[in-house]
Amino acid sequence: MAGVKDYLNSRVSDNREQIEHHVREILRLIGEDVDREGLLETPARVTRMYEEIFAGYEIDPRDVLGVTFDEKHEELVIVRDIVYYSQCEHHMAPFFGKVHIGYIPSGKIAGLSKLARLVEAVTRRLQVQERITSQIADIMEEVLQPHGVMVVVEGEHLCMCARGVKKPGSKTVTSGVRGHFRNSSALRSEFLSLIKE
Repeated sequence: MAGVKDYLNSRVSDNREQIEHHVREILRLIGEDVDREGLLETPARVTRMYEEIFAGYEIDPRDVLGVTFDEKHEELVIVRDIVYYSQCEHHMAPFFGKVHIGYIPSGKIAGLSKLARLVEAVTRRLQVQERITSQIADIMEEVLQPHGVMVVVEGEHLCMCARGVKKPGSKTVTSGVRGHFRNSSALRSEFLSLIKE
């Protein structure tokens, strides 16, 4: 299965000229001299950046987990510290952090790298952290049908750090709990203890 980087956002590529035009217009409207040397290539650079950071729109995240393996392991599996970068849909400002995923297989496992690719597919689009958390948990539950899933997402949001209340260093933590994790505080505690550094 190809990774997110192999799926350049064709919407951006197909609309490159229009996007470059609009970026140039934004620069002009905020008071910049769009013909000065430092800005001449900025519209093209921004468009190329959009191809990368919005590549998730070209992928159905469920397809990332499409290849699974039959395995009788029914104990906790955790992939922690999956770094992600996303864009806040409210301000189009970056936010970033780590995702921790734990699940208890019910006869079907995913390759470990697929969990990181799932995170990329979900985060490389305009998002909110709460939705990222729920989508990862729901897709894991739908595709793998495990006994349980727990997802914890940590994020630092530039829309909160660099503007507005201006509180750099503050972090948001969200969790999604499905199946056995929902009913067992001991299982949740085990997961949380294992993702601590």
